[in-house]
Amino acid sequence: MSGHNKWSKIKNTKGAEDAKRAKVFQKLSREIYMAVKTGGPDPESNPSLRMVMDKAKAANMPKSNVKRAVDKGSNKNSTENYDEVSYEGYGPAGVAIYVETLTDNTNRTLTNVRNIFNKNGGNLGESGSVAYMFDRKGYLAIEREGIDADEDDMLMTVLEAGAEDMETSDEVFEIYTAATDFGAVRDALKEQGYELATAELMMVPKNTLEVSDEDKEKLQNLIDKLEDDDDVQNVYAAATL
Repeated sequence: MSGHNKWSKIKNTKGAEDAKRAKVFQKLSREIYMAVKTGGPDPESNPSLRMVMDKAKAANMPKSNVKRAVDKGSNKNSTENYDEVSYEGYGPAGVAIYVETLTDNTNRTLTNVRNIFNKNGGNLGESGSVAYMFDRKGYLAIEREGIDADEDDMLMTVLEAGAEDMETSDEVFEIYTAATDFGAVRDALKEQGYELATAELMMVPKNTLEVSDEDKEKLQNLIDKLEDDDDVQNVYAAATL
């Protein structure tokens, strides 16, 4: 597994220009709203809300924005509704791409996503065409600064908490879990006093392609264009970037 690209995105979001951060906050607000609508406003009894609130914290989303989204979702008179729709396709060099959206207009979103693929060296595939190349996994990151444990000790800790794997860089411990074990591992690490920089479910490619620098640039451009769309929540690519 390789989560370093994921961690880079988290760091980049924190330091992004105001316009880009505002778009990230808008998408998180939509996720919070739907989590509250479907499971209630208490994160202790609503795992989906708790997870998106962790994501919001990782992105440095202001508490006032979070509260507005929770209040909006709690408003029984609100008729706003979004559907979770996934799209699958291929990018430059045949890299498999999985796109998650949250949309109030599926026709608009389908048209936009297809156009982005077509104009940036990719093509939209049928449902199921690439999903089998990814696994749903829990992803947790713990920044290494201030932590005394070395890599071996930390690996033992996360495995005992129920995690499947861990990767280490100079900055962060990146922990992977089975989707069903995600909540238990998160809670176990928090109970041991670890501050989680982020904790969320994500699609992890089973295998990744090595692509040329030229194709890597084209692929990153396609991903950026997809992520810039208001309805797109997450983009996952089976390539090393």
